[in-house]
Amino acid sequence: MKYFSINLYIKMLNCAIEEGMSREDFMHLPTPMDALDNVSVIPAEEFLSLHEFLADKLGRGFPVRVGKKMIMEDYGVLGLSWRTCSKVGEIFERSERYFKLLSNTFDWQIKREESISHIVLNREAHRKGMELSTEASLSATVVVLKAMSEKDISPIQVSFKHEKPKNLTSHIEAFNCPMLFDQPQYSISYKTEDLNLRTAKADASINRYLLQQVDEKTKGIKIPGNKFVRDVEALIKDALPTGIPSIHYISDLTAMSNRTLTRRLSEAGVTYRNLVKKTQEKIAKEMLQKNTESIGEIAFLTGFSEQSAFNRAFKKWTDLTPSEFRKSI
Repeated sequence: MKYFSINLYIKMLNCAIEEGMSREDFMHLPTPMDALDNVSVIPAEEFLSLHEFLADKLGRGFPVRVGKKMIMEDYGVLGLSWRTCSKVGEIFERSERYFKLLSNTFDWQIKREESISHIVLNREAHRKGMELSTEASLSATVVVLKAMSEKDISPIQVSFKHEKPKNLTSHIEAFNCPMLFDQPQYSISYKTEDLNLRTAKADASINRYLLQQVDEKTKGIKIPGNKFVRDVEALIKDALPTGIPSIHYISDLTAMSNRTLTRRLSEAGVTYRNLVKKTQEKIAKEMLQKNTESIGEIAFLTGFSEQSAFNRAFKKWTDLTPSEFRKSI
C-alpha cells in the first residue's frame, strides 16, 4: 500500500475544519492545505498519520464521522462509475475491479450467502491510522448504499479486527447495527435482497423500456432501429465498469429475451459483440481526447481487467497505443 487519493485527504481536512480546527493547524503537515494543487495522490504513511493526528484532536469517532460525509464524487472515477450500477451491490464488484487494476489500497471480497452477503475488506491494521481509515471506509459504505438505492437500507452487522473503542457514540450513529470487535477480518454485512435492489437510475431505465414495449405492443409504435441501438449502447456503456456485460445482462435490463434483443440489433445491421467493441472504442477515444482520466482509469471504464489488454485492443482498433493516440491529438 503506497498511496491514497488526494480527494480523501482533502475530505478529512475539510471535515476537521467543520469541527472547529483551522488551516493553521495543518501547516506542520508534509502536504499542507496550501500545497494541494495539482496533487493527485498522497503517500499512504502520510495519509494514515493524518488520521491519527485528527483522531487525537477530535476524538476516536472522527474517522467514522468523515465516512458519513462521503459522497460518490469524493471517489473520483470509481465513484462516478457507481452511479451507473444496475444493482446496489454492484458497487463492490466495481470496487474490486478498480483496486485490482489501479491501486492496492483496498482489497474488497464479496461473500454471498442465500440471505446475507458479507463484504470483506482485507487489510492488515499494522498501525492505528489503518484502523481509523478502515472505519471511515466502512462508515462511507453505509452512506453510499443508501444514496444508490434511495432507500433507508442499513447493514445487519459490522466486524472490526481491532479492539473496541471506549466511546462508540459516532459508531452507533453511523452503523445502527450490531458491531463486533477483535474479529478475524473487517467486514460489513447486508441482507442479500438489499444488495440486489435496483439502483434509482436502473429503476428509471427499466420503466422507460417497459413503457416503450407497451407502446410497441398496444399502439404499434416501434422504436426506430438507430434509436434502439443507441439505447443498448448506453446500457453497455453504463455496465462496462463491472466488466464486459453479457447479452443476457443487457436483455434483462431491456426486459427482452436474448433472442429478441439479438433480432432487433440484427434488424438495425449490428451484432451485440460488435456493438460492445464499438462502444469500448468510442468511450476510449472520447476519454483520451479529454485527457482528464489516466489510461488505467480508461481501461477500467471500458471493461478491461488489465491495462495491457486495453493497450493491445486499442492498438488493434487504431494502429496506435493509447499514449500515442493522446499525443497525436
